[in-house]
Amino acid sequence: MTAFLIALGILLGLALLVVLWLVGIYNGLVRLRQAVKNAWAQIDVQLKRRHDLIPNLVNTVKGYAAHEKDTFERVVNARAKATSATLPADKIKAEGELTAALGKLLMVAEAYPELKANTNFLQLQGELTSTEDRIALSRQTYNDAVTQYNTDLQVFPNVVVAGMMGFKEEPLFETPAEQREAPQVQF
Repeated sequence: MTAFLIALGILLGLALLVVLWLVGIYNGLVRLRQAVKNAWAQIDVQLKRRHDLIPNLVNTVKGYAAHEKDTFERVVNARAKATSATLPADKIKAEGELTAALGKLLMVAEAYPELKANTNFLQLQGELTSTEDRIALSRQTYNDAVTQYNTDLQVFPNVVVAGMMGFKEEPLFETPAEQREAPQVQF
């Protein structure tokens, strides 16, 4: 009878260790998933700031370059897509399109020396540059959090627990292929 109780105690002790180990894995994955969500929220804050600056920038440039209607429409449409996207993957794609459209808008501005000297334009351009730097930093933080989370999802034994508990990989915030090429500078 005592041998049975000792064996039962050992089995219960081992079962408790396994349960604690699984709880530790689960809690670690939850912490990493929350870090990813927080990092995404930081990107969202900066993107909102960017979206708020764009109409002012477009209107300022519009006053100087009325014949660049196509460029303005691209920026406005890209901004609309970016603000209406809800899923991270959709938002990442839409933001890539918006970045490309903004690049074209700023290239239009380069053709107008009087615009480049305009105080309001210079202030908006400075704000946009500052916001773009903040977005880049937030993207780096987000991608670091996603990489850590996705790695922890894929290592054994976490992959087993993650699969049972419904954890899914998160997308990285990558630069679209068409924006990876260096811009051509011509004099």
